Amino acid sequence: MYKIVRKEYLANNIYLMDIEAPRVAKSCYPGQFVIVKMDEKGERVPLTVCDYDREAGTVTIVFQTVGASTKMMAQYEVGEYFQDFTGPLGCKSELIDEPIEELKKKNILFVAGGVGTAPVYPQVKWLKEQGVDVDCIIGARNKDLIILEEEMKKVAANTYVATDDGSYGFKGNVNDKIKDLVNNEGKKYDLVVAIGPLIMMKFVCLLTKELGIKTIVSMNPIMVDGTGMCGACRLSVGNEIKFACVDGPEFDGHLVNFDEAMKRQQMYKTEEGRAILREKEGATHHGGCGHCH
Repeated sequence: MYKIVRKEYLANNIYLMDIEAPRVAKSCYPGQFVIVKMDEKGERVPLTVCDYDREAGTVTIVFQTVGASTKMMAQYEVGEYFQDFTGPLGCKSELIDEPIEELKKKNILFVAGGVGTAPVYPQVKWLKEQGVDVDCIIGARNKDLIILEEEMKKVAANTYVATDDGSYGFKGNVNDKIKDLVNNEGKKYDLVVAIGPLIMMKFVCLLTKELGIKTIVSMNPIMVDGTGMCGACRLSVGNEIKFACVDGPEFDGHLVNFDEAMKRQQMYKTEEGRAILREKEGATHHGGCGHCH
C-alpha cells in the first residue's frame, strides 16, 4: 500500500500528489513513469514522474481528470492509500547519461504544453542540480491552465509563459514563442525537448526541423497499459516499430510519425478499432514478447 502524503489542486481538474514509495523514489530518474492502481479492480494508470525525494522516499505525480479512473483518483485524500505504485518504468531521459561537461556546452530549450509541464520539471531540475542552465517555455490555451510556473522559475535559467488567448505572458502558442526567441531575441538552441499533447509536439517538430534543431519528444500521452502488452502505444519511429512504454517514452521527434500515432490513438478507443488494429498489425501489435494476444 502506498500512502498519499500531499495533495494539491493545481488548475482545471489537474492535481498533484506526493506518494510514499521509497523503493521507487530511490531508483527513478527524470523521463521515467510509474503505474498507479487504486484498488484490486482499479485500472492501471501510467503517469510520468514529476519529482522525487530520495531521502523522504516520496514520488510526485500530476494528473488531469479525464476518465473514470482519474476522477476516482482525484477523490483520494491525504492519509489514504493506493494499492499499487509500480516503477520506475520506461527509459530515463537520454540527457542523464550524457557527460555533464558536454551538456554545459549546449543551449537547451524545453517546451512544455499543459500537463506536459509535469514531466518537463524533473528534467530541468536535474540539469540545474548538475550546473546546466536551460530555458523553458510553458504553454497553454489560457492563464488558468498554466501549472508549476513558480517551481519552474526556480530551476530554469529563463522561463517563458505563452497563452493562446494572450491572457497571460506571451500571446501565442509555443511555436510562436520559439520563433520569437530565435528570430527576435537572437536565441540559438542545439536541442529542444518538447512534452505535451501530440498535436503540439507534432508542430514543434515541424518547426524545429525547419530550424535545424534536434528535438526529443515524450510519447507518454499514448500509453495505456504501460508494459507493451496492450499495443496501445505502438508507433513508427523512422523505419522501426517502437512502443512508448518499453522503448521510450522519449524519442527523436523528427522520426516520429505523429499523423499515424494520432489516427491510431483514435482507433484504439473503440473495441472495433482495437480489433482492426490487432488484425492489421499481427505479431507487431504488442511490444512485450511481440506475440501475445
